[in-house]
Amino acid sequence: MPDSPESHVSYVSHASPASPDVVLFDLFGVIARHQSAEGKGRIARAAGVAAPAFWDAYWARRQPYDQGVLTGPAYWRQVADTLATRFDEHRIAGLIEADVASWSAVDEVMVALVEELAAAGRRIALLSNIPDELATYYEEHHAWLKHFSVRAFSCRIGHAKPDPGAYDWRLTALRTEPDRILFVDDREENIRAAETAGIRGHLFTTPERFRGAL
Repeated sequence: MPDSPESHVSYVSHASPASPDVVLFDLFGVIARHQSAEGKGRIARAAGVAAPAFWDAYWARRQPYDQGVLTGPAYWRQVADTLATRFDEHRIAGLIEADVASWSAVDEVMVALVEELAAAGRRIALLSNIPDELATYYEEHHAWLKHFSVRAFSCRIGHAKPDPGAYDWRLTALRTEPDRILFVDDREENIRAAETAGIRGHLFTTPERFRGAL
């Protein structure tokens, strides 16, 4: 899923000086942006439920949605149940649309850097916590995804970071020794889980610091 918005920690780079064979990117908070206040407000208005109760329910039910266990409508019905309310089909459709829109902005500097790495022949891959509706949106609207040799979306592989299964799946798909992979994520818990699997990590804060880690 798009990771929940806990506070960010200070910059830490765990990368080794040796150039990696594969750069493995997180999506949200690295290439794509987290939800804006405007986007979050649109979702809450569509739900008709006040914060913070709404956001507690939103995140409490998110992981099964990200893992593909729940469809979008099933997810929003569970959110409604948690809030002791009911969303009809029309409201659910509006919530899905607003939710996708809230996660749709990208960092053009990072998109350009991804394209630069691809043009230079660097092997790049993607590991993202993302529900199916949002994954489909990105595939339909962002041609730069074609640069990633492997795209592991949590809704398609059945594992969400920091679940060890997400990293095990990625290692199998990449056919690369873990210490030859540099994983770039903006969540320290995801970096720690990758390092437990033997993967090198870079805690993302800015494109400039990431470029330095390369």
